Amino acid sequence: MLIENLKAILKISGVTILINIKIFDTILAYMKNVEASNERMLELYAKKLKVCGHPLRLKILTVIKDETACVKELWEYLEQPQPVVSQHLAVLKESGIVNSEVDGNRRVYAIIDPFVDEIIPLIKISSGNKK
Repeated sequence: MLIENLKAILKISGVTILINIKIFDTILAYMKNVEASNERMLELYAKKLKVCGHPLRLKILTVIKDETACVKELWEYLEQPQPVVSQHLAVLKESGIVNSEVDGNRRVYAIIDPFVDEIIPLIKISSGNKK
């Protein structure tokens, strides 16, 4: 009867709880999904942070956080060679962190990743950026 349907006995705050097999399996499956989902999200965040972790990329992201900028504006502002800035923008773009759009004869860059968009202001506040 009821006892046959019980799978586990849990002690929570000193109270013994008998759990139905189906309910227990559902809870266990949900917990495994949550763990796997959290693990995937952590891995995704870690990859994004790794890409953003280069000092020049962080500078680029703090510059384009509030307004778009083209490569020429970025390399002049950051005082870096154009090819270096372009390479870092390519890495950010390939990782889905920024995108570029053509604006007349300029290609302008903007942050499109919501996670990165949220963390950059925290860096920007304490970085003492010129802009």
